[in-house]
Amino acid sequence: MAKTVRIGCSSAFWGDTSTAAEQLVTKGNIDYLVADYLAEITMSILALKRMRDPAGGYAEDFVQVLAPLLPAIKAQGIRVAVNAGGLNPGACCAALQAAAEVAGVELTMAHVSGDDLLPQQKAFADCRDLDTGAAMPRGLVTMNAYLGALPIRDAFLQGADIVVTGRCADSALVLGPLMAEFGWSEADFDRLSAGSLAGHIIECGAQCTGGNFTDWQDVPGFDDMGFPIVEVDADGGFEVSKPDGTGGLVSPLSVAEQMVYEIGDPGAYVLPDVVCDWTDVSIEASGPDRVRVSGARGRPPTEHYKVSATYPSGFRTMVSFVVGGFDAPGKGRAAADALFSKVSRLLQDRGLGAFDATAVELIGAEAMYGPHAAAAPREVTVRLVATHANRDALKLFGREIAQAATGMVPGITGYSGRPSVTPIVRLFTTLVPKTSVAAAVHLGERNTAVEIPVGKPPVASPSQESLGLVPVDSAAGSVPLIRLAVARSGDKGDHSNIGVVAREPEFLPYIEQALTAEAVQAYFDYLLEGDVSRWALPGIGGFNFLLRHSLGGGGVASLRTDPQGKCHAQMLLSFPIPVSAEIARRFD
Repeated sequence: MAKTVRIGCSSAFWGDTSTAAEQLVTKGNIDYLVADYLAEITMSILALKRMRDPAGGYAEDFVQVLAPLLPAIKAQGIRVAVNAGGLNPGACCAALQAAAEVAGVELTMAHVSGDDLLPQQKAFADCRDLDTGAAMPRGLVTMNAYLGALPIRDAFLQGADIVVTGRCADSALVLGPLMAEFGWSEADFDRLSAGSLAGHIIECGAQCTGGNFTDWQDVPGFDDMGFPIVEVDADGGFEVSKPDGTGGLVSPLSVAEQMVYEIGDPGAYVLPDVVCDWTDVSIEASGPDRVRVSGARGRPPTEHYKVSATYPSGFRTMVSFVVGGFDAPGKGRAAADALFSKVSRLLQDRGLGAFDATAVELIGAEAMYGPHAAAAPREVTVRLVATHANRDALKLFGREIAQAATGMVPGITGYSGRPSVTPIVRLFTTLVPKTSVAAAVHLGERNTAVEIPVGKPPVASPSQESLGLVPVDSAAGSVPLIRLAVARSGDKGDHSNIGVVAREPEFLPYIEQALTAEAVQAYFDYLLEGDVSRWALPGIGGFNFLLRHSLGGGGVASLRTDPQGKCHAQMLLSFPIPVSAEIARRFD
């Protein structure tokens, strides 16, 4: 039988469930365990932690989760790759080594360095923000390149059992082991793309096994979700499954939703090791809770690494309270306006200056839906957010909020208490030449430089905006998009990505005809400060949309309830799609 490699992913973000690693180690029959801890917002959080403690800056939870599993990992010969090192992979690796010594387990551990560019930031002073063209801000607290799979591959080839990285492409945690196991070269671009796709599908943990799935009501066992496993062949084809007897759902649609998650142009998804073309990928059921994925293609990587930097930009505070009774939204808005008006006056009187920004959201009144809101509730949660350059100004705001309970509108309850004031850390994204980044593997006393191919200038994407389907008669009526498709959304900085996949091929012409980039832009106009692009995915029968500058700054810089666009797909699923009389009758 041809060799296959089984890789399970136990974490999608810092703070994910502590039960997944044990599930995969005890029930998964895996060769490798990987875990992704570093969302873009996480780097901002780790930056704050390192500002308070220079020895911190990594995900301590990882060590706590893995420590009791180390004997089983050793006994089964499981190898581990994780980016929990964050801003301090050496410290994370040392903490894990100490845990192994306490457990009496001998494991060879390595960590990867080179992603941290902060010490040499002056060499990149001319860099510009990828989105805005703005100059690099002063006072950076982090500056990290997204490294690829090659350092992870080299660490495993040198004999490491556990590899700890800092900032790297999430999918590289899977591609690195595959390159080591199968001997894939740096120029085997189709296989590198396939391995990256395997990593991309499982990097968000249970999000491909029924988590966040549009048809959530069909997913059993949320209390014991199965975490994903990819079983990869030497040619790059792979199957997605989960441990037997666990909750969740693995289906072509649940996996397709994850495939389109946060990828932008599906024909030119740029990763450090390869530019991926996933437009013709096919996803087919191959058994109960098992799908087969094939058809990934790849092109040479670019000459640059993507770099995410963070910098402090003032302070923010957030508070909420509940308002009940007749015209709850009106009362909530009146109280919020009065509070901001009063405190603005106090700030001016005390010479503290105006708020930098404020936001009011009436949660329960479909605030996120803007002009598409339909609710007329008798209870809402009023969410107030304010930012200011001076921490004392926000403390003053926090002291004045309690007055609303007795001195403003009736029906206020559920006050969350005097709010805390926290620093704002904003994101600056740029590109740096790969030749200026020196990645290395540290294993015991040995430090080994990693050779990185220089890459090539990017070429035009083969992606198409349209599938080119024949126009259809859609004058009989309309149905909400959710009847015809599933969808998933997420963020990349200040941009939102929405992937839409048709439930049946016959629905595609209607979706293509109605759900244009222009239509999506008009639908989300109240959130957008940029434009919308659409790309077709003929392999899975879907479309991917990129909503530029739709998140109010994104991450911790955004004042919105949904700073990462997680609800954007759910909102778009209400979009009316004109259909034929025959299809309309199906949903009567």
